[in-house]
Amino acid sequence: MLTMEEALKLSTVRFATGEIVKGTIIEVRPKEVLVDIGYKSEGVISANEFEDIKKVKVTDEIDVLIERLEDKDGMVVLSREKAEFKKNWDKILTICNEGGTISGKVKSVVKGGLLVNIGVEAFLPASQIDIVPPKNLAGFVGNMYDFKVVKINQDRQNIVLSRRELIEQERNEKRAKLLAEMIPGDIRKGTVKNITDFGAFIDLNGIDGLLHITDMSWGRIGHPSELLKVGQDIDVVV
Repeated sequence: MLTMEEALKLSTVRFATGEIVKGTIIEVRPKEVLVDIGYKSEGVISANEFEDIKKVKVTDEIDVLIERLEDKDGMVVLSREKAEFKKNWDKILTICNEGGTISGKVKSVVKGGLLVNIGVEAFLPASQIDIVPPKNLAGFVGNMYDFKVVKINQDRQNIVLSRRELIEQERNEKRAKLLAEMIPGDIRKGTVKNITDFGAFIDLNGIDGLLHITDMSWGRIGHPSELLKVGQDIDVVV
């Protein structure tokens, strides 16, 4: 028989589809886990929702989302993954909005881009990874980055991110600062970004400058590649 304290506690729990409630694991089976949420019948969760079913123990407390209050066997259908997603989704909506910035870890390569974990899974299109779309997307997996939130679709519960926009914004800020500070005659350190027949484009950490072939050497040279290579650091005069 329930005590008064237990009855009061249960009376505050909302047993409705879509609600998140706390449950206690009462049995671990090979393909499913039984959970007591204080309802008239036990709840069941697929074993696939646990990273390692061997680590799941009886008496463990977990948050679960009620998918159905009764299946064909009279049991409550629960989901641990959906409970985590719903909690994280609500949390994400309170800390970020479209146009805001958020940190996340690249989880995997998917069709058209990358999947990023920002508390919930978000999509980073390949065209938004960098200024020049990279050929090897796998090299980003496992890394942490800052992203701009481009779009939030609450109906579909998905988020689209951009890393490129943050990089462009940072470069534009550096460009404006350099243009304000720079005067003719300044000596600046730069990196060779591209080589052409008539010269080389030098990245001055925010702005590109052209180093003409006639200004590369006191002597005559046939092609800029005779003196420079892409990625080389050099000092130049503005």
